[in-house]
Amino acid sequence: MKRRTFLAHTAVSAIALSGVAGAAFAQDAPVEPSKVPNQNGEPKAPEPEAGGFSFDTLTATMKAKAGEDYQEPGQNVPEPFKSLQYDDYRAIRYDPNKAIWRDQSDFQLHAFSLGWLFKTPVEIYEVADGKAQMLQFTADDFIYRPPLSPDQFKGIQLPGVAGFRINYPLNRKEVSDELISFLGSSYFRALGQGNLYGLSARGLAVNTATGQGEEFPRFSSFYIERPTADTDKITVYAALEGPSATGAYRFVITPGKNTRMDVTARLFFRNDIERLGVAPMTSMFLFGPANHHAFDDYRERVHDSEGLKIVRADGTELWRSLQNSKKLANSFFAEENPRAFGLYQRHRDFDDYQDAEAHYERRPSLLVEPLGNWGKGAIALVEIPTDKEVNDNIVCFWQPDQQAKGGESAEFGYRLTWGAMEEDTARLGRVVDLRTGEGGVSGGEPDDGIRKIVVDFAGTPLDDLAAGAEVKEQLNVTNGKIEHSTVSAIRGQGIWRLAIDLRPDGDEPVELVASLTDGDRELTETWLYQWREGNERPN
Repeated sequence: MKRRTFLAHTAVSAIALSGVAGAAFAQDAPVEPSKVPNQNGEPKAPEPEAGGFSFDTLTATMKAKAGEDYQEPGQNVPEPFKSLQYDDYRAIRYDPNKAIWRDQSDFQLHAFSLGWLFKTPVEIYEVADGKAQMLQFTADDFIYRPPLSPDQFKGIQLPGVAGFRINYPLNRKEVSDELISFLGSSYFRALGQGNLYGLSARGLAVNTATGQGEEFPRFSSFYIERPTADTDKITVYAALEGPSATGAYRFVITPGKNTRMDVTARLFFRNDIERLGVAPMTSMFLFGPANHHAFDDYRERVHDSEGLKIVRADGTELWRSLQNSKKLANSFFAEENPRAFGLYQRHRDFDDYQDAEAHYERRPSLLVEPLGNWGKGAIALVEIPTDKEVNDNIVCFWQPDQQAKGGESAEFGYRLTWGAMEEDTARLGRVVDLRTGEGGVSGGEPDDGIRKIVVDFAGTPLDDLAAGAEVKEQLNVTNGKIEHSTVSAIRGQGIWRLAIDLRPDGDEPVELVASLTDGDRELTETWLYQWREGNERPN
């Protein structure tokens, strides 16, 4: 929860731009185009019926709200909830014996208490037979542990709750594990089997890393279809409200080894938006082997995600290693109708992290797959300097080429997949490690003007090379010069290593693009990296 507040309070003053040719924005990507209201005289969604609920009635409501002035939400939090501090808030949990649908379904709903940072109530409705009924919660629905006294909360009526989570027997049939939670602004996060919470998603990003200052639209109400005893998925609808946009969202959630969420976002713009972020996600990268020497820490790695994965329209796969430098970095990867993008955690062994509390090896990856054609735009990656692992400093989203204009609307359909997703190493070699250090020859005097960058690749195409095959690098650099580069096999490890001696040109960020080939075919994914002076020293 602390990480969310970091982005909300981070002032963005300097933006470094970089790009890799070839990527995309989204025109309206309709899932049900005939039902989406718009400004061009096309069929409109029906008006809500009295007492009735559907995705279309929610859509019509949010379209109407976009035509009204934005009203700041109230913070009607009763005492003693209003005075809760961080440790107090952590001492409150929903009583599992009062879970909604506890005796009706494998899915159970638990509410989050108001208090601490969460002082704006949201409403939660249960949808059954086309009708929406608001769920009522009181302070007596929660358990209060030390240092709190339960007596001070007895009988207090609540104007709403902060959010909710849904539990499900994800890992063992007899245990109802937390599956997904919605809490704070439009943030939500989910788990696959064996995962612990890590990165988060958001409903919408508005003006992230711009001079205008970021907006944080919020999910103000949720409508959840009552699950049946035999259902294997659950559907959540949400109303989004913010100064510049409203929206109607549908999430169809299917738990599993990798939990899947099919999302439909219908957006209505009150104002022009300089930078619209679709399918945004937020994560943390503090350090890995490439910048470990900047941190006096016994652990080898500390991150929820280590790379941005992009699958382009033609199937080409890119891997952009994340960084944590002194300056905020804003990178754009231009695409047209990309197949997928997301933030990945590849290292899955405890020995990779040696953290017996955080267990970063169990943090989920998150992949976005557009449904329909999103057209031209860019996958935006924002990397914010940080010296603490409690801060989410990585943001990624789709930025359409076409600017969002006040009075207009758009629809995006996409699939989110959460889990320790296995990648196809039979078809392509993958980046398995990245290290940096002083340049020059080992054992000799270092050259202060040269940086050594070492990239390790592994995968079946590299294992199955014919005798005498020659592996070469395809290497391009911008704002720098390659003094020397070599490719060599590390025998017995299944690794091929690309070692680069790089001499930067001035103070501009250096962009590196590399892959391995045997002359006839690409053996690996394409590796991307941005290096700048001070890359390894954020503090």
